[in-house]
Amino acid sequence: MNKRTVGAETEERAVRFLQKQGYCPVMQNYRCRLGEIDIIAEEDGALVFLEVKYRRTTAYGLPEQAVDARKQMKIRKIAMWYAAQNRIPADRPMRFDVVAMDEREIRLYKNAF
Repeated sequence: MNKRTVGAETEERAVRFLQKQGYCPVMQNYRCRLGEIDIIAEEDGALVFLEVKYRRTTAYGLPEQAVDARKQMKIRKIAMWYAAQNRIPADRPMRFDVVAMDEREIRLYKNAF
């Protein structure tokens, strides 16, 4: 399987997991000129921007460790672009979560950054 196929399957698995946790997916793979956000969802009235990270092995570290400060800043900028383009009110609660996956489990980090 190529990386694109693995990524799509991983994100679908993450969406199913999130739905079981009470999230309502709004969009997958939101793209703009600044980059991409894996999943945008709603949960408890908040608009949630989710980064999905998958690792088959931990040889290069845990998947959640890949969401470093640079990646976090990029996701924030894309989220602000999305909010502006979709006229999301400034007082709407928003947060950033991370879904970390490996072959054995799925971990959800709410308010990850």
